[in-house]
Amino acid sequence: MRRRILRAILLAVLVTGFALGIPLGYSALQVVEDVTRKELSARARQIATELDNQLAGGSHSVELQGVQLAVPPGGELVVTLPGLPSQRLGPELTGDVLTEAQPIVRQGEVRLTIPGATLRRDQLEMAGLVMLLVVVSMAIGTAVATVTARRLADPLRHVANRAARLGAGDFRPDRRRYEVPELDRLAEALDTSASALAELMQRERELIGDVSHQLRSRLTAMRLRLEGLAMHPEESTASEAAAALEQVDHLVTVLEELLAAAHRARSVGAEPVDLASELPAIAAEWREPLRKDGRALRIRVTSGLLARATPSRLREAVGVLLDNANRHGDGTVTVSAKHGDGMVTVEITDGGAGVPDELVAHVFERGVSGSGSTGVGLALARALVEADGGRLELSATRRATFVIFLPVPRADDVLGVPWPAESTPR
Repeated sequence: MRRRILRAILLAVLVTGFALGIPLGYSALQVVEDVTRKELSARARQIATELDNQLAGGSHSVELQGVQLAVPPGGELVVTLPGLPSQRLGPELTGDVLTEAQPIVRQGEVRLTIPGATLRRDQLEMAGLVMLLVVVSMAIGTAVATVTARRLADPLRHVANRAARLGAGDFRPDRRRYEVPELDRLAEALDTSASALAELMQRERELIGDVSHQLRSRLTAMRLRLEGLAMHPEESTASEAAAALEQVDHLVTVLEELLAAAHRARSVGAEPVDLASELPAIAAEWREPLRKDGRALRIRVTSGLLARATPSRLREAVGVLLDNANRHGDGTVTVSAKHGDGMVTVEITDGGAGVPDELVAHVFERGVSGSGSTGVGLALARALVEADGGRLELSATRRATFVIFLPVPRADDVLGVPWPAESTPR
């Protein structure tokens, strides 16, 4: 994108340079010729005036030595008087010359000539100066084009990446602005859309969880009632109860399939992710901010450990937790990953005072914060993790420890890659 913008601006600069440079160069050549002719005409007029003064004193001839200083270097002066031979001062010039003539009172003539090479040299110098000005102007235009292209392309690229992350399920607000009103309005719109989508996803997930819980509870209660009726001494009643029990079992199966299908639809972008390479890359962004505060960041991950997740969602969820540790925590921040109970766990902990007791039950709710922040980050992190079929929990309040539980990749996800054996954490 930056190249296209740069090419467009440079093309405009080049066209403008040529459109102005060519007429300006031609005008400069004409100006040099006009100035040279005017100067030569003025010298000829000065010489003619001096010769008129000599003739006015009663002389029948003229003395050219008195006007020698008015003849340009390398120039030729020819004076013609009626009835007298022509008088010449300077070398005889032929070929490419520039000549100006002035009349004398007694019907004579003064012709002053200079070599054409002198005019061409002056014109060449002026053309070179014009060319230099055009080149300098184009160089300045190129520099301005480069800065302008970068100033436009970088924000556009960032907005495009932001939109792509939003489509991939990354609803974390991005507060970066570009000092370009149109792009800033677009960034505001993306942030508003991200917040709205995050809330919609969270409400949808909560609704599905509540509905599935209520249905399971009611179906379980119905099953217990029907199992009791299935043991009724009357054969017809027991038979009807058994048939109803089969329908309840079928309904439970359908419910589980629908919930599984909804889960698969949400985690459609999930794939096997090598945490041994992904987590250090995510954490690298936070090393410098922590180092400035005299804090360290440690990574402990089992070599070759795979988890099923969407890379962009995992990156943003872990980023939220590291940002939370940077803002509200203290001491060394540790990121560790390992196998555990059929899931892959990623723990983020720091050495701070932890989460206040009054916030523990509400720490993942939107708008809840103990230090004046927006209270959106942890809710978004949980939504991102749950979108891939995982969960995010606060496992310890003192030395706050957040744990991300991620699914283990299925065999068909790994595509024939052998499951890595456990190795010593690095």
